[in-house]
Amino acid sequence: MEFDENRVVEYINGSLVAAGRSAYDSDEILNVVDMIWDFYEENGMLDVDLEEDDDPEDDVEQDLVDYVCRMLRKDKAACVLAEDVPLIVKAEIEYEDSLLD
Repeated sequence: MEFDENRVVEYINGSLVAAGRSAYDSDEILNVVDMIWDFYEENGMLDVDLEEDDDPEDDVEQDLVDYVCRMLRKDKAACVLAEDVPLIVKAEIEYEDSLLD
């Protein structure tokens, strides 16, 4: 399966609503998704050996949340609440993992 922006937005917003949080418009979610992928790129995580047994997101999830929160503070137009970032990051990782099935 291929990464689909519309599906990732639906998946993340579905996870937020299931957790009792409000959904965001697609631009806000995609802004965070872009930040997540920027983090991956800056940390060399897009070049992961596919044969590795490690699950790198387990080790970096908090770093990723911290990075996204930092970037959102710099983005004065962003409307995503800091308390929603861990849920969004977790849902985005779950969506990525679902593509591997």
